[in-house]
Amino acid sequence: MTARLNAAQPYVLGLFRIVVGLLFAVHGAASLFGVLGGAAGTQGGTVPTGTWPGWYAAVIQLVAGALVLLGLGTRGAALIASGSMAYAYFDIHQQAALWPIQNGGELAVLFCWAFFLLVFTGSGAFGLDRLVVRRTATDDRAATEQAPIAA
Repeated sequence: MTARLNAAQPYVLGLFRIVVGLLFAVHGAASLFGVLGGAAGTQGGTVPTGTWPGWYAAVIQLVAGALVLLGLGTRGAALIASGSMAYAYFDIHQQAALWPIQNGGELAVLFCWAFFLLVFTGSGAFGLDRLVVRRTATDDRAATEQAPIAA
């Protein structure tokens, strides 16, 4: 059974990355564009442009979420996303209470740790990172095969 689960690991990791990235990107789109109910606490509105930290957090959510969803630059985008959620928890939520269940920070904590996991695991299957790496490796191999050897 362990062998089967290990064989499925890249595919499940890829699906995990897609779901987490989609949820994060949609959260940012809701805050920036007012779609899907809009930003929290605005009755369908948006976060005012340039406000700290809300607008910048929404931009990070949209861009990093889309990159993670596509599996393009996954580790870097996940690191930025994880850091932004750690900031959200410690700066915004923890002021209200210590525990996430008390201060409404469960989502920030879950996103933070999910993205932190992706920093170390990479994109898994279905990511555009794999195509870029494969193409780069093929180009490098072709270049070394075509390079003249000096005697």
